Amino acid sequence: MMTSYGVNTMISDSGVMKYRIVTEQWDVNTVRQPSRWEFMKGIFFEQYDEEMRMQAYIQADSAWYYDQQRLWKLRGRVFIRKADSALLYSSDELFWDGIKHQFYSHAFSRIVTPERTMEGTYFESNEEMTHYMVSNSQGSFRAEDMLGEPKEGQDSLQVKMIQQ
Repeated sequence: MMTSYGVNTMISDSGVMKYRIVTEQWDVNTVRQPSRWEFMKGIFFEQYDEEMRMQAYIQADSAWYYDQQRLWKLRGRVFIRKADSALLYSSDELFWDGIKHQFYSHAFSRIVTPERTMEGTYFESNEEMTHYMVSNSQGSFRAEDMLGEPKEGQDSLQVKMIQQ
């Protein structure tokens, strides 16, 4: 078991900086099965592109990372903000599967974009938050989103709604 306090670290993939993690306390526990990292006092991630521009941030009140499954479990005031699309996601619980490259939640979730607000009790998305699904949902849409052919740049939600 290892505990680190006041952590602000960068994580790279193949020599390219991908993430920054900021946390008050980071516990690495290899004794418990499955082995895990624990962030019981909150976590803040920033994701970067190849030019080190911030693409998104994720924050949560607590988090666990199960290294063998490459699975993150985020709990308590979970927020994701995408810089390029002004998308804001919020929930009380979110899972981030590093093998399947997707987010999902069985808790009440809310997605806000400049065009719409969606809420529901099941959420699933790719890691880029460009193709998402909300079930048992409610929300508001513009009337033109429901009619005609999808326009260039419309997200997958609009396409699915038009096709149904």
